[in-house]
This record gives sequence, structure tokens and C-alpha cells, in this order.
Amino acid sequence: MLKKIDRSIIPQPKEEIKFNLPEIKTFLLSNGLKVLFVQRDFLPLIRINLIANCGSSFDPAEKKGLANLFAMMIDEGAGEYNSLELSEEFELLGSSFSATCNHDNVYLSIRALTENFERTLELFSLIILKPRFNINDFQREKRKVEVKLLQQKDDPEEMADLLFNKVIYFHDNSYSNPVLGDETCLANINLEDIKNFYKDYFAPVNSQLIVTGNIQPEKLINLLESNLSSWNNINKASSAKFGKTVNTSKVYILNKENAVQTEVRIGHQSEKRQTPDYFARTVMNMILGGQFTSRLNLNLREQKGFTYGVSSTFSYYKYSGDFCVSTSVSTENTFAAVNEILNELKKIKDGVTIQELDFTLSSMIRRFPSQFESDNQMVSNLSLLAIHDLPLSYFNNYLQNVRNVTIEEVNKSALLNIRLDELSIVLVGNRIKLLDSFSNFSKGTVQIINENGQIIE
Repeated sequence: MLKKIDRSIIPQPKEEIKFNLPEIKTFLLSNGLKVLFVQRDFLPLIRINLIANCGSSFDPAEKKGLANLFAMMIDEGAGEYNSLELSEEFELLGSSFSATCNHDNVYLSIRALTENFERTLELFSLIILKPRFNINDFQREKRKVEVKLLQQKDDPEEMADLLFNKVIYFHDNSYSNPVLGDETCLANINLEDIKNFYKDYFAPVNSQLIVTGNIQPEKLINLLESNLSSWNNINKASSAKFGKTVNTSKVYILNKENAVQTEVRIGHQSEKRQTPDYFARTVMNMILGGQFTSRLNLNLREQKGFTYGVSSTFSYYKYSGDFCVSTSVSTENTFAAVNEILNELKKIKDGVTIQELDFTLSSMIRRFPSQFESDNQMVSNLSLLAIHDLPLSYFNNYLQNVRNVTIEEVNKSALLNIRLDELSIVLVGNRIKLLDSFSNFSKGTVQIINENGQIIE
């Protein structure tokens, strides 16, 4: 006879969650390139992520968008292969290649079957060592950026994100500049700029290589040395500006004439990833707006019905960070939604409950191992170690660090890291209706800005 299950009782875990990452091996190639490697033999796959510390925050002032255009250009032909031929070579191997850029870094990534890794690595090294930088390819990729810039202006969500960065980092911080640049700066960039960027910024001593997959470390080192040792560009990157800006509370409105919704971003500049209270801050933010059951989501979505979802995040660049609450609401509910967000930010400073803390710690602990299941997840997480200079033991100590967070630390973190008098409020929506709603707003001055973040009223 089957035993009847009482479904009113929540199942309890039978044992404590444990996690140990496979050993992270580190190498230094003869050209100064640092390598982090984790061996994973259960699938015949190898993934590599090259992280070059030459992202858009290092763009010259008059040529913003240069790093991004360089990343778009670097795989447009290499060695004896033009762009199409190079793409076909990867396709024949069943391998993939991608190049991307953000504020801090340029990323080059490959994924290959173990049996085709050597040939894939040869093609990868051609891209690094002998990019062609053809004028026709340059003109085509530049036109793509021009189109993307136009598309951005019609996307309220993207504009809200871009303007939030401009507002909180202001002009004295390189993180205020959009990765794509702008039309004026893009017009200043020519093919010689791309070639000079490659020669002066894209260097092994300024980069790290993350590798995971089905290969022996000795073989990997030999292959990397034979393919990449002749990469010897010297890094000449000038210093970017990463100064701390303390803003006063203001409301910034970008007009979208026929918008029926408002994109809302509320936040301020914060500290970079190595802040001592990182774990307490992360737990506090999970309770506030970092999970579906967060205070913000329960208020604005479940109780008020203002939005399909709202979240808060602490985002981290290499040299700085920021706190942001993000949502989209109907125009008529914008004022009420902003006030509810501000109320929740104020309430979190009064403290969290032990029930909230226990639920959040359990959630963070139980889902953590699932973040290392795929090769892409593994490489992405290892890349965080490289970007933020975290210790190799970071992931093995993660669960214990989370378990050690106390309610006192979480409450102290809320007091320190939610700065009500520094909040900038960015609204992208119908200017006339928003001005009418916020005309008597007591939390800060209301200003109209254009698509470049400049105050026009």
C-alpha cells in the first residue's frame, strides 16, 4: 500500500548543499598572457574566452565607439581568409567564434569539439595575430553601428539604460560614455584608428585567457605557446577617468511623444566589486528587488498592479559600480510607482525580518551549483575572477560566505548602500504628462534632457 503524502507540509532538504569547483590551474605564457584553466572531461568540448582590458571606457574623447568598432572588425578576415572564408572555416569545424565589447573589456570567444580544437585554435590565433582590417569591411561595420544608433533612439528601454549611466556617472567618468559611441564621434573614426587601436591597446600583457573543457593542461599549454607566443603587442592605453560623482536627487525626463508607458530607472553610483560588505549587500538587494518574491515586486506587481516586473541590482564595472531600480509602467501610474519605489527604498533602511533573511539565504545557496552546469556558465564565472581580481578560492568559499551573513550585517548594508539623497530618477516617456504629474514632486528638481543626456530645460 502506497504511503499517503501530506502536501500541506513543505519538503525539507535532507542534507546541506555542498559545492567544490574543479581545480583552477593558472599559467603564464612566454608573452605575458595569463591563463586560467578548468579541466572538464565529461563532454568533448573546449571553450576559450580572451578578455582584453581595452573596452570602451578607454576610447579617446573625440572617438567614442572605437573599441566597439574594433571588436566588430577583428574577425572580418584574418591571414589568408576574407570574412566569408573565415566564417566558413569555423562552420566546417562545427566551431563558433564571437567578439564583443563592453565598457571594460573586449572579448574574443571560441567553442570547439575537442577533436577540432587544434584547427580552431589556429584560426583563433590568426584573428589575434593577423586581422586584415579591410576598408570595405570597415565601411560595412561602421554602417551597422550607424543603424544601431538610430534604432537605439526608438527603444525607450535602451535609452533609459544609456541615460541612467550618463546621469549618475556624469562627464568626469568614462563609464558615462555609451559603448557604441555617438554619431559625431563615429564620423571621426577611420580605418587607421582601428589599426592603431589593435597595435596600441590589444596586447597580451593587458589580457587574460579563460579556458575550460576536455583537454590535458600540458597539451593546452603547448598549443597556446605554439599559436600565441608571437603575439607581442605592447599596451599603450592611456588612463581612463573613473572618478566618484556624488549626485543630488533629481528627476530627468526624456520625451517620447506618443509613449503610453514610462521606462523608469532610479539609483546612484556605488562602489566596485571588492567592497568588504559584498555578500551582505547582495543579500539585502535580493530582499529588496533581486528576486521574484522581493519587496519591490510584491508591492508594484502583486499589490498595486503597476508593472509586470520590477528589479533592483548592484552592477559592477572593473573600477566602479552602481545601484539601480528598473521597471516599466503605464504613463498614468508613473508618479505613483516612483513614490512606491522610494517608499520601499526608505523601508529597507529600517531593517529586514529574520524570515526574509532565511528565505533569501536558502534560495541563494540552493541555486548556486546550477550556475556552473554548462561550459558557457563555467567560462563566464571564471571570467569574473579575472575581471574583478577575485581570489581563485572565491567560488569554493561562496556558500560559506553567504551562510555567514547576519541580519545585523544586512541592515547595516541597507543603511550604507541605499543613499536616498543621491538618487537620480530617469524617466523616458510622454514629457507633457510626466511634467504634469511631477510638477510638485518634493524629492528633487525636474529637468528635461535630450538623447545625449544634456539638460535642455
